[in-house]
Amino acid sequence: MNRTTLSLIAGTAALAAVTGFATLSQPDAAGPDAAKAAAELPVERTSLLCPSPSTSDLAETSYTSFTPVTKGTSGDGSAELEAATEKSADAAGNAPSGKASGKASAKKKTAAKPVVTPKAPGTPAVGDTTGGAAPALLGTAEGKFAPGWTVQETTEVAAGSGRGLQGVSCTAPDTEFWFPGVSTLADRTDYVHLTNPDDSAAVVDLELHGKAGALATTVGEGITVPAHSSEPILLSTLTAEKQEDLTVHVNVRSGRVGAAVQALDEKLGGDWLAASTDPAGSQVIPGIPKDATAVRLVAYAPGEADADLKVQLASPSGLITPAGHETLHIKAGMTTSVDLGDVTRGEAGSLVLTPTGSSVPVVAAVRVLRGKGDKQESAFIPATAPVGTRATVADNSAKGSTLSLTAPKGTAKVKVTASAGSGGGTAVSKTYTVRAGTTQNVELPVPTGLKGTYALTVEPLTDTPVYASRTLAVTQEGVPGFTIQTLPDDRGTVAVPQADEDVAVLQK
Repeated sequence: MNRTTLSLIAGTAALAAVTGFATLSQPDAAGPDAAKAAAELPVERTSLLCPSPSTSDLAETSYTSFTPVTKGTSGDGSAELEAATEKSADAAGNAPSGKASGKASAKKKTAAKPVVTPKAPGTPAVGDTTGGAAPALLGTAEGKFAPGWTVQETTEVAAGSGRGLQGVSCTAPDTEFWFPGVSTLADRTDYVHLTNPDDSAAVVDLELHGKAGALATTVGEGITVPAHSSEPILLSTLTAEKQEDLTVHVNVRSGRVGAAVQALDEKLGGDWLAASTDPAGSQVIPGIPKDATAVRLVAYAPGEADADLKVQLASPSGLITPAGHETLHIKAGMTTSVDLGDVTRGEAGSLVLTPTGSSVPVVAAVRVLRGKGDKQESAFIPATAPVGTRATVADNSAKGSTLSLTAPKGTAKVKVTASAGSGGGTAVSKTYTVRAGTTQNVELPVPTGLKGTYALTVEPLTDTPVYASRTLAVTQEGVPGFTIQTLPDDRGTVAVPQADEDVAVLQK
């Protein structure tokens, strides 16, 4: 009997191209067929989640959406951002008769909905600016809008706790996040925002780890995040212990969420702390501002072994070791912090953490201060993954934007493209060389005839790993407001195995 069977490789390749969530490979591929073992195809669907920006009546928030031009995409598609509260109300409103609550109906009528109408790939779109409280946003892009889609949430707070500039790149949903650098001290108000994009509830555990290990928490386990909704959890309500430097581990038991920490300080402003990249033996924290007046490194070792790290600063002239902070010892299951002072000393810099002996996975982040006295402002930089194939960041202006590139392991060439402006202008590109072990704050290309804001796309032209971050800065009444976003790979493509031209036929 003859049987014709569609090959597993062809089937999984099609699945990966449609979902954009899987990376498939053939570990045993070798020889002349290795070249066709995998190919990079544009993703066809992307999800992003933006946390609720602020409850302050003095806050002004804007959203910027951008999709870079990607070869091989379909000719159509769509992208939208809608308020989580409104989607929840829609779901309730569509319930069988008699089951929709009056509360949900009222929520639907009063929900604030920042609107971003995406433009064609290559041109950023700026959403409505909102004042005061605004809901979390759920976003989905398909077709030509999906590869590399990014949304920047930027908030200016004129006064009060957390005053200054706060920014975050909206994130994809996942099942695990690490946030070294949170605090439960009295002058800090740190919230972890959990946003659920799916049709069913998510169940999340929050674990806090301090200088002596895990902290006892009261309500950190089994937190339910309803479908299409967002829950801000005040970390100081989870434990009676007050510690300056903690690591929070977000572990999703069921479903998926987006997660980000909003850290607000009574005196030092505030910002968003994005998740550190996955635990690894070496970590890179790129783009510490050259005028930083204080840098505090926070690291955590989640395994069962202690970690010993060499601490180096990638400066414009090469790798140097901060005096008095040559190494960092991190006990297993404990959070360790160290004040590095004004480690950059007026030059661009990035922290490079490498094992001194055996490699033990760690997560890390820094808190950065700029300004002096009562004119100080704070921001955070988590350890991040390399740029990879391409990275994208939106909401740049002709002044006040700084792009920092570092190549710890070897010289790299990098292409940077400034997109068209949101209100007009023509895209321009420029190529930079970043020497081995250095950090370079590049002079950004600016779109010709720029009107509005623009996006930056970073593409390495060599195989050397490159790390990047973007700083936005604005001074308000003498206070140097700033926010920093790292630039990991923008997930614009997915690796899929290549099937033979003919469908595999198994005969028996």
